Amino acid sequence: MKATTLLITPPFTQLNTPYPATAYLKGFLNTKNISSYQCDVGIEVILSVFSKNGLTKLFQLIETNQPPKSENATRIIALQQEYINTIDAVILFLQGKNATLSNLICQDNFLPTASRFNQTDDLDWAFGNMGNQDKAKHLATLYLEDLSDLIIECVDEHFGFSRYAERLGRSANSFDELYTYLQKEYTFFDKLLIEILSEKIKTIQPKLVAISIPFPGNLYSAFRCAQWIKKNHPTIKIAFGGGFPNTELRSISDTRVFEFIDFITLDDGELPIELLINNIEVENPTEFKRTFLLENNRVIYKNNSLKNDYKQNEVGTPDYADLLLDKYISVIEIANPMHKMWSDGRWNKLTMAHGCYWAKCTFCDISLDYIKVYEPIAAKLMCDRMETIITQTGESGFHFVDEAAPPALMRALAIEIIKRKLVVSWWTNIRFEKSFTKDLCVLLKASGCIAVSGGLEVASDRLLALIDKGVTVEQVAKVNRNFTEAGIMVHSYLMYGYPTQTIQETIDSLEMVRQLFELGILQSGFWHQFAMTAHSPIGLHPEKFGVKKQTETIGTFANNDIFFFDETGIDHDQFSFGLKKSLLNYMHGIGFELPLQSWFDFKIPKTKIAPHYITTILNKEEINTYQPTTKIIWLGSLPIVDFYTKTKKANSYEMAKLTFHTKAATHEISISKTHAIWLLEILALISVNNNKIYTLQEIKQHYEQHNLEDFELFWFNKPMNTLPEFGLIKF
Repeated sequence: MKATTLLITPPFTQLNTPYPATAYLKGFLNTKNISSYQCDVGIEVILSVFSKNGLTKLFQLIETNQPPKSENATRIIALQQEYINTIDAVILFLQGKNATLSNLICQDNFLPTASRFNQTDDLDWAFGNMGNQDKAKHLATLYLEDLSDLIIECVDEHFGFSRYAERLGRSANSFDELYTYLQKEYTFFDKLLIEILSEKIKTIQPKLVAISIPFPGNLYSAFRCAQWIKKNHPTIKIAFGGGFPNTELRSISDTRVFEFIDFITLDDGELPIELLINNIEVENPTEFKRTFLLENNRVIYKNNSLKNDYKQNEVGTPDYADLLLDKYISVIEIANPMHKMWSDGRWNKLTMAHGCYWAKCTFCDISLDYIKVYEPIAAKLMCDRMETIITQTGESGFHFVDEAAPPALMRALAIEIIKRKLVVSWWTNIRFEKSFTKDLCVLLKASGCIAVSGGLEVASDRLLALIDKGVTVEQVAKVNRNFTEAGIMVHSYLMYGYPTQTIQETIDSLEMVRQLFELGILQSGFWHQFAMTAHSPIGLHPEKFGVKKQTETIGTFANNDIFFFDETGIDHDQFSFGLKKSLLNYMHGIGFELPLQSWFDFKIPKTKIAPHYITTILNKEEINTYQPTTKIIWLGSLPIVDFYTKTKKANSYEMAKLTFHTKAATHEISISKTHAIWLLEILALISVNNNKIYTLQEIKQHYEQHNLEDFELFWFNKPMNTLPEFGLIKF
């Protein structure tokens, strides 16, 4: 198959699902009738190595060139035939094609084991009664990680399953080190990469190769790809784009970079790549959009196109064609519920909205377009795209990769999913804002939402205000409860070391987190140490936040991470181990009774947070108010009705028993016959399946048109107050 453009994701990103950048671009190019082909060479390299043939070559190389030094590597070498014999079956299992192998994997004598298996004593604690599949995936992951340890020690120190030579791409202000590595002989993995790449080029014969570099761990491999293409196919144009260039290469000036490539594009890639393709046949192209190139031996930034970027409804549906969707492998590295979702299972990637609707957090790159330019996508269009992708991939799981999904759009999407009767599961990133009421969370759950992740960050109201997060600890606790009670898992991003954060605030944040986990309203979390970036408000104006840059020098290559001095003088690194150790225990429901001091090997202050602070917050009585403009929808089916006559003190009343059936329960209410007849009619009208959404005022008017009296007395009485548990949603 020939194509104008070859879209490449270089090694390595996730093992379980393709990174979506090339699928997004291919979907856009389809709308312009531009032929393209995409490939994730990372998964192809992994499958090439981790096969019977690949491991045979690997062990032969080790024995020839680099004998093992450690006891662990020596053991793996001694067991090499066991690894060679089992690798194909294990990979098939991790690809979901050999499920019954889980029984063998969970036995002690099937997989060869090395140092990674030293941590398996607590498997029952980690996995509980989840069954053999997850346990077997975890054991198979440890098996692969043992092989990874061997590769790092004896073959290639830069290897990593989800990143390669990441160190060379992190804070690479100078291109010197990376440039030096690119002059060296090919590594074992380079050779595999080039072998796969050369076949792609031969088959596709592209005029433009666009390489997406989402992370630092893709940078070295991207340059290796470009280097080989430039040497062997000099007429092919090469462009870099993606997350790493968008954040790190915005001030690039090193001309040596353009020995390997022709262009670097920034921010949204649709219009820049369209113009590059249009320029291929032009002798002296002049029109570019956010593109670096070399002119007269100088790096030039050109953004002279008068064309506007495409709106989100114009970019097309992501197209996953060409990718080896049945070849990706699911792994479970650690027993963290959210991290398990990241690495286990195939997820279709989509975005509800471009940018962030909040765009105020002071640690975030809010000065860049991918954050500050907010543009939501209509729920109907989103569902259209979901249906197209389900048909193409055969997978109905979606990960919405928004910076922060807008609550109103999530609600609209949920309603549209339910209307179309789509059976999907989905998860996304959010802000813990008060819009996530109990009713909204129930609605999201009904549409297939299974998890959300959001930033609690520092769990301190003073610091949350300084961050301009727009939430409080109290608000986060209530939202977490709403999600949890609806059956949606909650993961929280946690931060320590934020400028001016005191030791007392760090310990108090940990206590807040402990209480949230103990109450069961937070199920997963991860601590990150604060890092200052060039495009965040802190990076742009550090003096406002009590920090000083170590240097003002702008590098000639990558410029994003900024080294700084915190004027408090606190060594925040010292808290890392204790915070993460305590969190691991809390996620598994243990250690709540231990004093916080027990997690640290140095003296810490006692927390100033009351022992039941979060409980007190959640126990505050809240008044549920309905405004006339409150919208009401009914998610359930119509009840079964039985009419009967009730006699009391010689008086007879025409009554009705309404039986509501849900998937999990049956519920009955008794009301007057006239009210029952009206309720049946209004439930049909306000059903989620209808196009019109009624307000409470419209429902009241409908009630009064039936010559019924005292609407408030009926609507807010005891029988009706039970209906929200069975599908009556207000927003």
